[in-house]
Parts: sequence; structure tokens; C-alpha cells
Amino acid sequence: MLRRLFEPIRLAGVTFPNRIVMGSMHTGLETMENGMERLARFYAERARGGAGIIVTGGMAVCPEGGLGPEAAAIHDDAQVEQIRPVTEAVHREGGRIFLQLFHAGRYAYKEMTGLDPVAPSPIQAPINRTAPRELSEEEIEQTIQAFVDGALRARAAGFDGVEIMGSEGYLINQFLSPVTNRRTDRWGGTFTNRCRFGVEIAKRIRAAVGSQYPVIFRMSGLDLIPNSTTLEETVRFAQLLEEAGVDALNVGIGWHESQVPTIAMMVPRGSFVWVAREIKAAVGIPVMASNRINDLRLAEQCLREGMCDLVSLARPFLADPQIVNKSKAGRFDEVNTCIACNQACLDHIFSGKPVSCLVNPEAGREKELAIKPAAMQKRVAVVGAGPAGLEAARVLAIRGHQVVLFEREQQVGGQLNYARLVPDKEEFDETLRYYRTQLGKHGVDVRCGVEVTVEMLRTEAFDEVVLATGVIPRRPDLPGIDLPHVVSYTDVFEGKAEIGRRVVIIGAGGIACDLAHMLCEWNGVSAKSAEYLLEWGIVDAASLHNVLRSRREITMLRRGRQVGTGLGKTTRWAVLARLKQQGVNMLTEIDYREITPDGVWIVYRGEERLLPADTVVIAAGATSNDRLASSLTGTLPVHVIGGAREAGELDAKRAILEGALVAREI
Repeated sequence: MLRRLFEPIRLAGVTFPNRIVMGSMHTGLETMENGMERLARFYAERARGGAGIIVTGGMAVCPEGGLGPEAAAIHDDAQVEQIRPVTEAVHREGGRIFLQLFHAGRYAYKEMTGLDPVAPSPIQAPINRTAPRELSEEEIEQTIQAFVDGALRARAAGFDGVEIMGSEGYLINQFLSPVTNRRTDRWGGTFTNRCRFGVEIAKRIRAAVGSQYPVIFRMSGLDLIPNSTTLEETVRFAQLLEEAGVDALNVGIGWHESQVPTIAMMVPRGSFVWVAREIKAAVGIPVMASNRINDLRLAEQCLREGMCDLVSLARPFLADPQIVNKSKAGRFDEVNTCIACNQACLDHIFSGKPVSCLVNPEAGREKELAIKPAAMQKRVAVVGAGPAGLEAARVLAIRGHQVVLFEREQQVGGQLNYARLVPDKEEFDETLRYYRTQLGKHGVDVRCGVEVTVEMLRTEAFDEVVLATGVIPRRPDLPGIDLPHVVSYTDVFEGKAEIGRRVVIIGAGGIACDLAHMLCEWNGVSAKSAEYLLEWGIVDAASLHNVLRSRREITMLRRGRQVGTGLGKTTRWAVLARLKQQGVNMLTEIDYREITPDGVWIVYRGEERLLPADTVVIAAGATSNDRLASSLTGTLPVHVIGGAREAGELDAKRAILEGALVAREI
């Protein structure tokens, strides 16, 4: 099935075994204790997993363009030996690794580097509190030389090639774009002048490293910034890079400040591969596609259809370092698929934390969470088959324990089954598929539709019990909450409630946002349906507008100031933007008075008002379902994890991590 993916490809003087690239991503692992050892283990695991080429996270060629003094960098000769353990570890596993030459430009944070950021023009980035200083012509030449010196150091450290970072709105991209380059000298103004910085870097690196050392250029295929580089200019830039001697082009999408989602779960798979196709049609060197490709069957399709020559996947290697080997063997159901949630990767990096993965907490913790056989095999009951219980059962079984997984409902998954119903969150189906496969493969005894009691656990002679019983929806003390048109969010997700046209949601956290999104889509005319109706001429725009006017009126309420607390740092803005596009009304800093048959009385900006509602949905948090734990105290060793241990916003990342940890303790 994956014939094209596993055809070798030659770049400069090196032949690579397949066309699968582990794309660059910042990990932050090097900033931790024994950081280089951690980084080496991290990349070695991915090399063992079959990646044809691994590209490191960006390593700064100048101190002012990096991520801080503790982050990986390549601007000093002393860093050659510091980073060598990474290349040696990858080579021991038979892998090939490239170093990404990086300069953040105006995206560099003074709080991290201690230095003023620099840029082609002194235009402040909307995601940075510090305006950059404009580079002088002399400094531009020095920076170009810094890229060249970085490439030479990378080769000295044993890297198999380099990738020049010219995408995502970083320094080279800033020179190319008229939005960020307002210079009037030979480095700005005309398209030819704006190209010069990136092209000169490519030319001089090629001359310095020679013709047999692979050089990839990661270029921006689409900036997704108003009035930025056009597609025609982008194609011409690609041609100039080919003339400069680069061996392959890696096509990136979007800037960090773009107001268009590019790698979130809501972005359909492979949405930007067409950009790589446009560039491939204009050049003769290999072109690499990226962004939201998380299945090697899709990657194979892209190659077979001539869209690209290589495929770059970054986060999928976090979710499953063995994605290549498993897929090559046809074991697709065993792949732990990246769901593009961003919660433990991008959200961590932008919060100054080391990278990991929601569905694979072993990522970045390769040493601490290595799975070892149990010293003593035990009979263990795991009560609750939500994300915490699923991960605990999986790891316990791999370690050799006899595991029985109990679930009160008729299917495993817990509140993941709610998440998968939300439009644009269908990727959670992949996580459930993965766990069902793992439970079967490792012999977990799964018993659904069972309400566990203390006597049951005693009778079956379990040695230890893991309680992952989740949460109970909280019912606020509010007059009218028992009226028949008031329902819980669980009733809505489970299809047990009839929903009217006017809906008021009490609560505005992550669950409420998911609920609002689902209710918008469930009104018969979703965004996808509207696109279909227009495309095929079934209705015209005016008629569709009238139909959409009859969609549900949804209002979310919150006592606090913010909507969407609990949503990821890098995706919250996109979720809220989508809800606003769908006409969801969001009221914050309100006080509740009562629920009546006509709606919800609130105090908003000092005035009492009635919000008419046919249905009132309670999504106001939850409390831990830990009742069984207290009953078992003193009878069996009990471990409480996930929502049963700590309620709050649904947090699959924490739940899966706790399941992973407790399973290694028993």
C-alpha cells in the first residue's frame, strides 16, 4: 500500500531509505536537567521508528534570534560538542538527522534571550511585547555569515544535512514579506531585493558545505497574512532557491500570528498539500508537503498523485514514534494517531514547558516512562474506561499484570465519546480506535455495562484497584433548576434531551464551547451542508441566508470574565472565532437570578434581564466521582486517577498521564 513512500530518494550526495520526514519542532527538552541526553533519547526513538530524515527543532544561529540561553543553538563552536550526542544516538539507530538553522527575528522574546529582537524593519509583531530593532546592512551581512557558520558547525557535529528555516514568519520570511520589510536599500522594496536575504543564505551555505552535503530550505508556501507575499512571488522565490543550489524545498504554511487555523484539529487533513503541488510544478528539485498529514496512507496518496516528493510529519512522531514501522507492516490500527489537539506540544512550547503529547505521555519522557516488566504479576481491576482508565489498563497489561477493565456504560471511552461528537473533533475516533486495539492485543478483560461494587472487587480477589471513575456534572444551587426544560450537558451529548431553538447554556468553559458548537451544527444546516448546497446550486445565497437565520439562538453565560477557560493556549482563539461566526452569543460577568419556564433571569451590567430559552443546558463544571474510593479504604490498595482524583475542566492530557504513571507504579 505504501510503495511510493518507501522508495529511496537522493539529496546531494546522500541516499535516504524513504520519503518520510520527521519535521522540525521545538521541544524544550534541552533546557531540562540532562537536556542533551533527553534530546538524544527523543530523536533516537524516532530514528528507531523508521523516519527517513529527522529535522531538529530550530537551533539559533545568533543569540538574539534564539529561544534563550538554555535552548539548543549553533552560534558558538563550543556547541558542536554539546550537541554531538544527538547525532551519535540517531546514527546508532541507523537514522539520519538534519539540523535546522534558525533565527526568530521579530518573534524572539527579549524576556527569554535578554537581547533586543532584530528584524528587517522595526515593526512590532502582534505576538511579542517588544518591538524589534532594524538590522543595519553590516548586521545583515553578519547574520548571513552566522547562518553559514551554523551550517559548518552542524556538519562538524555529525549532522547529515541542514534545513534553513525560512517559514512560519521567522527572520528570513520577514525579509521576504512586504508586511514586515519596509526597507528602501538593496535588502527591501522590490521583490528581488526582498528575496536577496534568503537567497544569499542559501547560496553561501551551498558554497561553504560543498555539493555533496544536503541542504533543505523550509519556505513559506502561504503566509496567511493580509497583503503579504503572493503565490506568484512564492513560486518565483522557490525557483531562485533552486538556482541558489538547495537540494529540496519544505513547504510551510502560515505565520504564528496568522488568524487562520493551519494545524489545529478543525483543519481537515491534507488541506494545504495543494500549495506544495504549485511549487513542485515550477521547480525540478524535490518538494516536501506538510501540515495536517497524520496518516501514512494519506502521505502515500499525496505522492502517488504527484503533489509532492516527500512528506513531512512532526506531531505524528510525538504521538507514535513507531508510526513508520507500524504502517509499513500494515498495522494501521496500532498507530497512536496525532489528533492535532496541540495541548501538550504547541501549548507547552508557548508556555515555556517541554514538549510532550496528550495521547502519548511517553513523548519527551522516554527514560522516565520506559515500560518495564512488573517485578510481581498481579490481578488488577481498573474501574472506569475513560482516558485515564484506558491508558492504565494498556500499560498494566503490557507489564504483565492480569487486568480487568470495568465500564458502567456500554462502550469504552468515557467522555472521549462526548468529544468525538463535536464537529471538527472527529480525530478522537482515532484515539478510541487505538485503545480498543491495544486492549485486545494485550489481553485486557473488558467488561462494559457493569456497575462495580465493593463486594464484586473483593469476590474476584483483586490485588489492587485503579479507580478512574471520572466526574459527576455539578448542579448549581439555582431556583428553577429542576424545571423540565433544564438538562445537563451529558443528556445533550448522549442524545437524551430534546433541544429547542432558543438555548441558554449555563457555563462557558471548554465543555460549554464544545456543546455550543455541536448544537449549532445539529440544527440541520451545518457549515459543511451550507457549502454543499451552494456548490451544487440547490439553493442560492439569499435563500441560504434565510435558512441560516432560522438556526438555533445559542447564548453562553459565565460569572467570570473569560469564555473558553480550559481550552488550549494555541487553539482557544480559533474555537471562539468559530463560535462567533456561527452567531453564538457570549455573556460574561453576569449574576444568575433564576430559571423560569420562559428562560433565564440574569443581572448583566447592573440590569436584570430575561434571556428567553426553550432549553437551558447546565454545563457548570463537575465534581469528582470518588465514592467507591472511600468504600474501599482499608480493604484493597486503591489508586485514584483522572477526574475521580481531581475534577474541573475535562482534561484528557492529565488523565492519560496519570494512567501512565500509576500503571508503572503497580
